[in-house]
Amino acid sequence: MSVNASLGNDGRELVIRVDGRFDFSAHQEFRDAYEHRNGVAAYTVDLGGATYLDSSALGMLLLLRDHAGGDSSEIRITNCNDDVKKILTISNFEQLFTIQ
Repeated sequence: MSVNASLGNDGRELVIRVDGRFDFSAHQEFRDAYEHRNGVAAYTVDLGGATYLDSSALGMLLLLRDHAGGDSSEIRITNCNDDVKKILTISNFEQLFTIQ
């Protein structure tokens, strides 16, 4: 499992890529990816390499949402495989995030 973060070309979007199992073992690494970044206006969580996510991953996404401004946050979750997308849908995350 790995978490990588990079700023987009304009420096205002943070792209966080998660590979492997997205579970509690990723908690600190995921938090470190966004916590001390200044000037970020939008976030993309790329789950193209994620093979699994559990309830702790859902909690981490909610913590990111709170950090980003709650209801006014701009967060996209992208490249989900069918299993990951099903978990996000069952959890009603499409009401809180843009899922692509």
